[in-house]
Amino acid sequence: MTVWDELVGQESAVAILSRAVAGQTHAMSHAWLLTGPPGSGRSNAARAFAAALQCPDAGCGDCSACRTALSGSHPDVPLVRTEQLSIGVDEVRSLVRRAAMSPTLGRRQVLVIEDADRITERGADALLKAIEEPAPTTVWVLCAPTADDVVVTIRSRCRRVGLITPSPAAIDALLERRDAIDPHLAAFAARVAQGHIGRARALARDEAARNRRHEVLALPPDLVNLGACLRAAANIVDATQAEAQAQTAERDAAERAELTEALGFGATGTRPRNAQAAVKELEDQQKARLKRLQRDALDRVLTELTAYYRDVLTVQFGAPTDLINSEYRAAISQIASQTSPEQTMRRLDAILATRTALETNVAPLLAVEALMVRLAEKQ
Repeated sequence: MTVWDELVGQESAVAILSRAVAGQTHAMSHAWLLTGPPGSGRSNAARAFAAALQCPDAGCGDCSACRTALSGSHPDVPLVRTEQLSIGVDEVRSLVRRAAMSPTLGRRQVLVIEDADRITERGADALLKAIEEPAPTTVWVLCAPTADDVVVTIRSRCRRVGLITPSPAAIDALLERRDAIDPHLAAFAARVAQGHIGRARALARDEAARNRRHEVLALPPDLVNLGACLRAAANIVDATQAEAQAQTAERDAAERAELTEALGFGATGTRPRNAQAAVKELEDQQKARLKRLQRDALDRVLTELTAYYRDVLTVQFGAPTDLINSEYRAAISQIASQTSPEQTMRRLDAILATRTALETNVAPLLAVEALMVRLAEKQ
């Protein structure tokens, strides 16, 4: 077992990072940018690299340094993962101050930013100086979907490592080996996840996730009039909001209880003057987290619809390839026979436009209603 075992189908990236850990000539850099499509394992690769840099055996996977780095509890491997829409300048400045310190236990201090594409412009300015003039024992590891998602001044100072989309067979094998998933269910999850390891694992382990996917893919044949489109949009938005709230409700309550206890709410005596400001700040953070989770849920819906109409286009062109959603072959074939490839392409463009609209803070219900109407158009 090594720290690289969880990286599925990333042999080329693992080879590059392993050479850096081994200290080969010109292989190491003070700053790295790991890029790859969603679900390819960017964050896992960053943590594995950090663990290998701390490990005396270059990533054995069994020692204390490896285990703590992989779990996110190593004192010299701070992990920045945001649950909000962006990483602000204050958070970046705090990380920069930490980067200037010497490591406490390990040989290096490895700072991992899992969502570098979410750093604000002011945050990027604060980070640039630290990457330009790093401490001798500091290594920066940034993760982003593509290099273009990171400002040019930062990416030009990082060594880039690209990850690829893992194959369904590789994901299938991982689910069976790591999670002991039934082979039939593992094969299904690997196929419909389209290379997203986290999504495949969720579908394999959570029946509710499979049910939500079924509800989305059952929609296209039912979009026959305006009323059906509006109902479908409302159901999608309500379901994604409920999913996001279910993920945050318990944590929100615990955070609020902890804060009110710390501020002396419910106790005798005068409350601190800044108590209400602190509560409002927490509420704002929780609202931002809820918005991020709902947007992620909506993004999964759009991904499922994209795959569905990709299958429609596959049938229309008679392409010799397997359908992603083969269990819906009958409905897909019916839509393919009733529409043209040009119509299918317009529907795929509409899904892409909806994703862009959500990223620019268009109200989810309006964006999804517009999408459902576009999907129902006959011309």
